[in-house]
Amino acid sequence: MDPISMILPLLAALLAPPLPPVPVPVRSNDISVVGTHNSYKLAMPAATMVKLRAFDPKIADALDYAHRPLVEQLDAGARQLEIDVNYDPDGGHYAKGSSDPKLLRPGFKVLHIPGIDNSSSCMLLTECLQQIRSWSAQHPGHVPIMLMFNAKDEKNAARGGIDALPFTEAAYDALDAEIRSVMTPAMLIVPDDVQGRYPTLRDAVLANQWPTLDKARGRFLFALDEPPAKVAVYRGKRASLEGRVFFVNTDEQSPAAAYLTLNDPIADGARIKRDVAAGYLVRTRADANTKEARSNDTRPHDAALASGAQYISTDYLWPDPRFAGGYQVHLPGGAVARCNPVRRPAGCSDAMLERKP
Repeated sequence: MDPISMILPLLAALLAPPLPPVPVPVRSNDISVVGTHNSYKLAMPAATMVKLRAFDPKIADALDYAHRPLVEQLDAGARQLEIDVNYDPDGGHYAKGSSDPKLLRPGFKVLHIPGIDNSSSCMLLTECLQQIRSWSAQHPGHVPIMLMFNAKDEKNAARGGIDALPFTEAAYDALDAEIRSVMTPAMLIVPDDVQGRYPTLRDAVLANQWPTLDKARGRFLFALDEPPAKVAVYRGKRASLEGRVFFVNTDEQSPAAAYLTLNDPIADGARIKRDVAAGYLVRTRADANTKEARSNDTRPHDAALASGAQYISTDYLWPDPRFAGGYQVHLPGGAVARCNPVRRPAGCSDAMLERKP
């Protein structure tokens, strides 16, 4: 072959227009949404609140909030809900002083402070999950929704309530089973789905193995927001979270690390950004204990939005008309979901995230 014939293909390759970049898929940790805190909670009875305020005005203020039914929150754009569960394998443990027959049934009860702050829009965990599942079936294009749980085990009798039953390994096994009785495998994103063939869940997360948004639509992930001792009971002797439903709140170095609760977006802002950039899911709060709503203080809300936390929790999807200023939490422009400001993939646009039914 003569030299010119050899050079021509090379010149053609050099002069050819560049190939378009391969689009980077948007993953389920590449977005940010707003959710609610103690999402099931209704207002305390007026008479109970009067007594509580006379006893401790600060505690009364902290508990003086309520939410609309779960479906209304989802319709308004909430894509993270928080549920407090109380173990009640035989039924009736939390029925003292209540006429609600649901409290007599075996199974997990959804209560904030049993015997004190007892009003719930869905008293049974199965009832809450069925409402959420039905809504999802009518909105199959929704971004993945995180359901964050507190496993309540406080001793409330000394303050006039009902002592919660402890969360043993058997209780956690029952919790996983009750969730799976309502949610099919196809509806769930569980730790095994993310870990895949990686040695640990943390390894998979750092390798960017959260499911793509297209695969995660219409699905749910569960996060257990508890301190290390209770998380250790849930994990048992597992290397990570093999076979479990919940991701757990833990530190970044744990083999089970995938999700973190970092509730102060001002003090924890730098840490949240680092964790989100690394691949972890983070939940933070825009407000707490009604403080920000009473003073219309938007600094935590603004810090939460800037932090990149995937889940920003509030008690105020709607303003409380009792407070001046109209404090309310939503994403910029009222979007249901936005491309994450810390790890926004090239080509991501807010309009592509949530598909309308």
